[in-house]
Amino acid sequence: MNRQFDFLMPSVNFFGPGVIAKIGDRAKMLNMHKPLVVTQESLEKIENGPVVQTIESLKKAGVDYAIFTGVEPNPKIRNIKAGKKMYEEEKCDSIITVGGGSAHDCGKGIGIILTNGDDITKLAGIETLDNPLPPLMAVNTTAGTGSELTRHAVITNEEDHLKFVVVSWRNIPLVSFNDPMLMLGVPKSVTAATGCDAFVQSIEPYVSVDHNPITDSQCKEAIQLIQEALPEAVANGQNVEARTKMVEAEMLAGMAFNNANLGYVHAMAHQLGGQYDAPHGVCCALLLTTVEEYNLIACPDRFAELARIMGYDTTGLTTMQAAEKSIDGMREMCKAVGIPSSIKAIGAKPEDFPLMAENALKDGNAFSNPRKGTKQDIIDLYQKAYDGIY
Repeated sequence: MNRQFDFLMPSVNFFGPGVIAKIGDRAKMLNMHKPLVVTQESLEKIENGPVVQTIESLKKAGVDYAIFTGVEPNPKIRNIKAGKKMYEEEKCDSIITVGGGSAHDCGKGIGIILTNGDDITKLAGIETLDNPLPPLMAVNTTAGTGSELTRHAVITNEEDHLKFVVVSWRNIPLVSFNDPMLMLGVPKSVTAATGCDAFVQSIEPYVSVDHNPITDSQCKEAIQLIQEALPEAVANGQNVEARTKMVEAEMLAGMAFNNANLGYVHAMAHQLGGQYDAPHGVCCALLLTTVEEYNLIACPDRFAELARIMGYDTTGLTTMQAAEKSIDGMREMCKAVGIPSSIKAIGAKPEDFPLMAENALKDGNAFSNPRKGTKQDIIDLYQKAYDGIY
């Protein structure tokens, strides 16, 4: 490899049981006098849950705070505008997100419009932000999106149901917290959906045109960890070892795609999630095998290696035969954790596919896909996923 590449991630990342207790001290070190805690109402209500523990840590450190509980799944523009209003009314000076990808994306969105203008739709794309966000820390509660580590802010425009991404190094939180003990009570369906998101995010960067040796090693380790731990975490959510492995895998996958980018799975999943307000991880899983089977001819050697990483014996097989085994592995994982068999399950309608395909090709993740497709190609992929992945 003779090209240059950069590698982006938060400057400090806390990992392991009990690290949530460090939030207050770290906030104080960053001179956060009154952070806006951005979260969902359901998380705030959990007795001794992540929000309660975050507040207790802030109080212990003598740090004031305000709580915004207006985060919706697939956060909307209205959510970030409401968060900005509270931030200004409460005279906050920083942001702490508590939750999964929706909370982190919402918090990033609030920070973006606080310092870069109210119309966030004009900032969709890559490195469009001129000004830094307020100081931002992220407390993660699901092993899935990696948003606590990344430069991606995914927002839904509720007016046209379009999901768009603001990708900028300025979005990367200063500090991330990944405490597996916060995830023991996560429901089975959420564990499966977010875990599949991490699985996709360990595969797409590996076959991305922007992959590099560092991200390759992260993807390999993440895939192996997810294969070991995700079925167990879905079957037994109280398994601390499985939860810990999933957090480790999620972090590795997040670091990988933060630097090697993603592909058509995410570009298309954003349209599904935006159009039908469906869980992001489920959308990704429903498209994974269909899209990657389409991508096989672009880099069969990479997919053959994925098959070996997944534990397949490819001795005596051609490169393409070995590559096809990786698709079997992806399909097997999705089926094992209860992913539906068709995008019909989230309400997909074929009449929406042309517009969704057009928008998918404009998505910031599309440009790093290993195979370059047309609008009709993407329509056909949606139709194939509609007809059934099993």
